[in-house]
Amino acid sequence: MERSLISLKNVRIQDLKGTKIDCLDWQMNFGEAWLVIGPNGGGKADFLQALSGKNQFVDNANNSTVCTCFENSTETVSLERAALLIQEERDLDESEYMDRIDEGRSGRRFICEVLGGPDARHRSSPLPPIASRLETLPEVKLCGVEKILDRGLKFMSTGEIRRTLLCRALLSGKKLLILSDPFAGLDAQSRSILLEFFQKMVKRQNEGSLNGTSIILAMERYHEIPDSITNVLEFTDKKVSFCGTKQEYESLLAERNALKEQARSAEKQEFLSQLSEAQGAVVAGKAVEEAVSEAGAGVPESDAQNSPENALVCMNGVNVGWDGRQVLKDFSWKVLPGQHWFIRGPNGSGKTTLLELITGDNKQVYCNDIHLFGRKRGTGESIWDIKKNLGIVSYRLHVEYRMVGGTSLEDVIISGFHDSIGLYEQKTGMEISAAKKWLKLAGFEGRETESFGSLSYGEQRAVLIMRAAVKSPKLLILDEPCHGLDEQYRQKILDLLETVALSGTTTLLHVTHDPTEVLEAEKHILELCPGEEPMYRVIER
Repeated sequence: MERSLISLKNVRIQDLKGTKIDCLDWQMNFGEAWLVIGPNGGGKADFLQALSGKNQFVDNANNSTVCTCFENSTETVSLERAALLIQEERDLDESEYMDRIDEGRSGRRFICEVLGGPDARHRSSPLPPIASRLETLPEVKLCGVEKILDRGLKFMSTGEIRRTLLCRALLSGKKLLILSDPFAGLDAQSRSILLEFFQKMVKRQNEGSLNGTSIILAMERYHEIPDSITNVLEFTDKKVSFCGTKQEYESLLAERNALKEQARSAEKQEFLSQLSEAQGAVVAGKAVEEAVSEAGAGVPESDAQNSPENALVCMNGVNVGWDGRQVLKDFSWKVLPGQHWFIRGPNGSGKTTLLELITGDNKQVYCNDIHLFGRKRGTGESIWDIKKNLGIVSYRLHVEYRMVGGTSLEDVIISGFHDSIGLYEQKTGMEISAAKKWLKLAGFEGRETESFGSLSYGEQRAVLIMRAAVKSPKLLILDEPCHGLDEQYRQKILDLLETVALSGTTTLLHVTHDPTEVLEAEKHILELCPGEEPMYRVIER
């Protein structure tokens, strides 16, 4: 036991609602670097929440053991934590009481909260002396956040927020850091920084004493696993499905993948059949037919090229920025029906800003020459006129939906017909039928009445993708749609999106940092290149 950091024997995990995992035995020893993995809803999140103190480890019998060197000294960096941070900033926003936009907390002020600085509700109070030299701290350099310390959290990209959270966690003095799906949504440079960070921290952990900082890595799928990982703990169906060395797990994965490949063709055919049935439920209710006729469904791209007035998006010389920082400069771009676009660029290059100009979430749309669906923005159209033609999956939409987490899964899907966060209108028979079929497609059959907030982050993302696609919109905007998805859900979603792209009714704008998620139908690439002239490139493939 001298070398044991955490020892769990015959314990269960529970929260206020009841037992999450019936029985668990696990030990983490000094010198081990653990990966915790498993499918969405399989129990991994419950285990991590117990380690962080949000759930409880409870003895099952007299011979049970719960022993940890970390007590309550844990910090978690995750997609959920980043979502909560954005929600906090929105709750604290005072723009409506000011004659300017409330910048909110900067990265510097947020990090200083764990260094003796004032908390979020006292953000006008002076910062501690260390604030002026944060740039010199090795933790700040390790996370690569020196250049964004004075930027408001609400103006950071997803990747920048995650790195800021990581830096704050390192400086918090906590003994155990839980990094949950840390590479999701990060560009190549950020992933490289994080991989180097992880290797250095594990080396420091193995060379130091038991009083040093330890790290547990959690992933939705076995992808980009650091070499320094030594052991793997996998949860499936609320039970431990593997516990052993990294080498043993990789051998097991090879066997599983061989069996999956044999069944893949039949599974995909069944999936496409279910998708056709789900789309048919909407067609039967006449919801898609109107959208198809307006969009000129099935128009080949070559014909669309000869009809520029049919452009879904047209931007001419667009300039967007704040705090003296130019995000988009002299940007011109056109999207025609049937042109499926893959949008790429480093974190902070303006990808999310570009999408928010289309969705109406960035007010600088009104001072630029931007046409959507044949009409110039700012000429009397309402936001609902725009959103009726859009399906959206984004990090910020996910944050908004988490704030109304009590909505049933059926109502979340149906809200896609009404472009609302939550459902505030009477459901029709067609909408209920369509929602049931889409939930079945995503593996949620029989769970229509469950609340959105009770799902894992990955399960929530899968439901939101169904919500975005349910009305067969003219334009489907996908900002890192596979965030938090395990391998099974990820493959299902990619198959779904590929089929939607080929349907002739919907055009895709797809942002992802993972090259394995680029769809075959996405023949057009928009690459944002900050600091270059021009700051973007259009590539055909």
